[in-house]
Amino acid sequence: MASIDDIAQMKTATLTVMATRGQDQELVAQAASRYAPAQDFDDQRARVIPCFGWHPWFSHQIIDDVTSEIRNNTTISKEEHYQNVLTPAIKDETLLHALPEPFPLSRLISETKARLQQYPNALVGEVGLDRSFRIPNAWFPHEIENRDQGLTPGSREGRSLSPHRVKLPHQKAILKAQLQLAGEMQRPVSVHSVQAHGAVFDLLQELWSGYERKGVSNRQRKRRPSVAKAHEDSDHEQSEDKKDSTTPTSHPFPPRICMHSYSGPPDALKQFLQRSNPADIYFSFSNVINFTNDSSAKVVEVIKTLPDDRILVESDLHCAGERMDDLMEAIVRQVCTIRGWDLEKGTRTLGDNWNRFVFG
Repeated sequence: MASIDDIAQMKTATLTVMATRGQDQELVAQAASRYAPAQDFDDQRARVIPCFGWHPWFSHQIIDDVTSEIRNNTTISKEEHYQNVLTPAIKDETLLHALPEPFPLSRLISETKARLQQYPNALVGEVGLDRSFRIPNAWFPHEIENRDQGLTPGSREGRSLSPHRVKLPHQKAILKAQLQLAGEMQRPVSVHSVQAHGAVFDLLQELWSGYERKGVSNRQRKRRPSVAKAHEDSDHEQSEDKKDSTTPTSHPFPPRICMHSYSGPPDALKQFLQRSNPADIYFSFSNVINFTNDSSAKVVEVIKTLPDDRILVESDLHCAGERMDDLMEAIVRQVCTIRGWDLEKGTRTLGDNWNRFVFG
């Protein structure tokens, strides 16, 4: 929050600011209201696009009172909840005591829906699945004393990691509820996926089952400026004879999905880009995540493989200002080099992609 004032001076025109946990949902709303009041939020020139969601790193803090954990109005204790959703079982009483009281999934969905209604162009995010993340250990006294008070509470903040992971079925239940809300509200979604791209796709496929698009011919694809446009026109042509029927605007799945800082292999792109998928899948890249380790060669291959109109860029940084601008410029230049675009074409293409992803 200490960097919010820097947004006004940034070169980056608009920031899609992600919420991840309970402590920052309202802070994201405040930042958006400061730079674009809710009543004017249909203006695409807003400096901040708010995104509301619960990240998989904090999914253990949610108690599923919607599907499986609480039945017939029977409540369970905080201790029982955490033993149910974490693996291995917690034996450290200090850690168990330090974990927050679980937050009901029904309340999370209700509050997120209210915020989406307040901001008509808000996204759902950051949500997703993560097989590798381990929850942090409880705070040590010296860590609390040295804590950076400028940071929003609730994150790891340098604490050592425990051996405990959030069970994937629980993560999927939290993600599914948020994806369904995005479908109901017809909002795009930012998805975090670490070692879970197959599980993410399987869940999406489950949600859009029965809504698959009819095939888009090669001739249609050549006549349209983008894959997304080809699908849009194909859908329109298929429904011309149903113009007078009442078609619901909501679906059980979001209309557009961004695989954020995508780290999957090139082969996995095929399933996400199938012509029959009724949601348009985009892939964003950041220097912070995608070009700082030995997987850079794989990322280059992915970027080369993707269609022009499905590539997005991001900073994946927690603070606004000059450093974020520098990271944005660096990833734009990186993508342009990989794709063989000059900067004018690259910035125009990436800007068009972002506008289409956010606004449809």
